[in-house]
Amino acid sequence: MSALRITHDVGSSVTVRDGDVDLFTYVYQPTTAPLESPKPYLHPIRTRRGEVVSLFRPHDHVWHKGIAWALPVVNDENFWGGPTYVHGQFYVQLPNNGVQQHEGEVALAAGERATISHELRWITETGEVLFAEERTLAAGTLSDDAWALVFDTRLRNVSEAPIAIGSPTTRGRENAGYGGLFWRGPRSFTGGALVAPGVTGSGDDVRGMRSEWMGFTGQHDDADAVSLVLMLDDSANPHHPPQWFARSEEFAALNPAPFFSEEVVIAPGEMARFRYAVGITDGGADAAPALAAELRGVLNPV
Repeated sequence: MSALRITHDVGSSVTVRDGDVDLFTYVYQPTTAPLESPKPYLHPIRTRRGEVVSLFRPHDHVWHKGIAWALPVVNDENFWGGPTYVHGQFYVQLPNNGVQQHEGEVALAAGERATISHELRWITETGEVLFAEERTLAAGTLSDDAWALVFDTRLRNVSEAPIAIGSPTTRGRENAGYGGLFWRGPRSFTGGALVAPGVTGSGDDVRGMRSEWMGFTGQHDDADAVSLVLMLDDSANPHHPPQWFARSEEFAALNPAPFFSEEVVIAPGEMARFRYAVGITDGGADAAPALAAELRGVLNPV
């Protein structure tokens, strides 16, 4: 594994660097508009060769931010951004766009693994705190062509009532179960291929299927290159293996969605944990099974 370096723009973001390539910048204190439900995000995200594999604030969905942990249905609150799905009315802009607010210090460590840890408060538009979150990101190289990110979050219900996390599908919209760790890919990835165990196809082919892992392979506009982004669900996550929300037709998106068709309810004072490994490689769909195997080892080292 290569040694990674960290640059901290205090009060704003952390950048993890591999040689002369910035693998990603994690913005923990965003300055985005309240309507977009401000939340930490990773962008830009690059392969070890330097190809960008993320998109920030696209005009069609300005609340999409590279890779972000975003939840559209938290009781009746929106921590995703933009309008809320209301059955019978479709999407309606409501006064319910919350914020994931960074709190306290950021703990950093660099070396063979780069780690970023901090705490957040999930605050509704009316000022109520629903969750206290502990979040850790850990990055490390896997090979000359690939690196991995582990995203680990613990959400504790600090309110006085149960909190139900769901999706537009749990509210009545068919096959729209997005929510959780969500990746938005570059424009040039539109029309790319989604790959899962035994399956290669489009978003229409795989959306809603259950699988331990899924990847997206796409082409870059300004280079003769193909890259693969793959996400692996931890076996201890609620509703494992998850249903997947994925798109390739309108845009590139990938999301292991534990709340796709069934809510996760967290009682007052209780905590729910979610862990994911994300692999980024300079390669195509044929690299997916081996990358998934490596990510299992990253999540559960012997």
